[in-house]
Amino acid sequence: MMNILRRGSHTHVSLYSPFRKLFFDQACLSVPVNTLIPPSTPPHNFSQTDFSVISGLLRNPAISSGPSLESELNQTGVEPEPALLLAVFEHFDHSPKLLHTLFRWAESKPEFKCSAALFNCVIKVLAKAKEFDSAWCLLLDKIGGHEAPDFVSKDTFVILIRRYARAGMVEAAIRTFEFANNLDIVKNFDSGASLFEILLDSLCKQGRVKAASEYFHKRKELDQSWAPTVRVYNILLNGWFRSKNVKDAERFWLEMRKENVTPNVVTYGTLVEGYCRLRRVDRAIQLVKEMRKEGIEPNAIVYNTVIDGLVEAGRFEEVSGMMERFSVCEPGPTMVTYTSLVKGYCKAGNLEGASKILKMMISRGFLPSPTTYNYFFRYFSKFGKVDDAMNLYRKMIESGYTPDRLTYHTLLKMLCKEEKLDLAIQVSKEMKCRGCDIDLDTSTMLIHLLCRMYKFDEASAEFEDMIRRGVVPHYLTFKRLNDEFKKRGMTDLAQKLCDVMSSVPRSMELLDSRSKD
Repeated sequence: MMNILRRGSHTHVSLYSPFRKLFFDQACLSVPVNTLIPPSTPPHNFSQTDFSVISGLLRNPAISSGPSLESELNQTGVEPEPALLLAVFEHFDHSPKLLHTLFRWAESKPEFKCSAALFNCVIKVLAKAKEFDSAWCLLLDKIGGHEAPDFVSKDTFVILIRRYARAGMVEAAIRTFEFANNLDIVKNFDSGASLFEILLDSLCKQGRVKAASEYFHKRKELDQSWAPTVRVYNILLNGWFRSKNVKDAERFWLEMRKENVTPNVVTYGTLVEGYCRLRRVDRAIQLVKEMRKEGIEPNAIVYNTVIDGLVEAGRFEEVSGMMERFSVCEPGPTMVTYTSLVKGYCKAGNLEGASKILKMMISRGFLPSPTTYNYFFRYFSKFGKVDDAMNLYRKMIESGYTPDRLTYHTLLKMLCKEEKLDLAIQVSKEMKCRGCDIDLDTSTMLIHLLCRMYKFDEASAEFEDMIRRGVVPHYLTFKRLNDEFKKRGMTDLAQKLCDVMSSVPRSMELLDSRSKD
């Protein structure tokens, strides 16, 4: 039995395991696909049979959200429980309408008791699909009842604020913060990062740093006694760097110094990351020296950022020196360090270098994750190495790994590009069978692929399934299908397509606006 060790939050492999021996028996240019360690699977605290039954209903293209799904669920005899629904939500998070119906059905059962984790998961799925009205209906219903303290928390509003920011709805994000800030259930339990900090962070991460900065200064003006924490300054500093606005970033850094804000390791980490993003690695290295002079020791995040910056700049020779300095620090190179190096070598087209890093990674007790292997998939995709990519994919599955969406998306993109259309269809079917719900980008790619293969019935079915799951297709996808159907005299399919689109109000508004142009 293979000995798996745990150190911190990382998974480590015993250096005496059969995995290590098998790996080092391979040629240096090979990717260790035949020695992947099966990931540990935690025991389920719900019925796997019930999970399979519900999953089957959600995948059935003949069953739509609302009464149709509710009727089918009632016939299953399944007793809903939070753990079961959480597992379903995790697999079908790109099917908001179906999941909303599932949750409503569960709540209608007298014995069902919702959990805070499940409630937040429902809000997240709806907000992700921009179904904000539905999310607020659920939220206000809970706030108005006696269950609010059990289900509604700061975390609930964090989800909404972040999703509003991601949707570019700045005012809605701010209004949500102000609404939540006046609720006792939030004010009394707001520990850790404050909701105000999360609002600023959400806006900054979506490129709305100017709006975040204005709201920050507005609050300072309205409340002269308010002393912003260094965390607030760090968030805004990071925001200016993320927007690649180095002038305002440096101005804000000077403002911090002028106001006697004491920088911490996060502040310097933000500066280092900002300059590395701007490809100014030398300035970042200079800042590492400066922080040491101020008595602040660089942590793993700072070192990883510099190493990633050097790798992105193709300065691999300097990486070894930085790795040596990093190695004498606690905890030394991390999973992120090695993954950055694998990424850099793969991006540079150096598979040998990437494979050597993988060997080093394993020899030091780190277990490669699917994310690590995704960089190899990107390499194979870039150079059209279909056989190598499919070999890695098959070996991952045989070893018990579940490839993530990025793996599937990269594979499908490569197979389409290389005209391996039948293989692409096969992989897309496996993706669905393995419980990986297809997102908008992958569905769009699949529809265009089916059109190229002249499989118009299948393309139409995939389009309908997107609508059924609550995923709004791109206008260009609709236009391409509609044009193809009309060009080939498929009037029934064209009419059906328009009928399906008419069931999605936002889509019809888009179509109307396009037709006027």
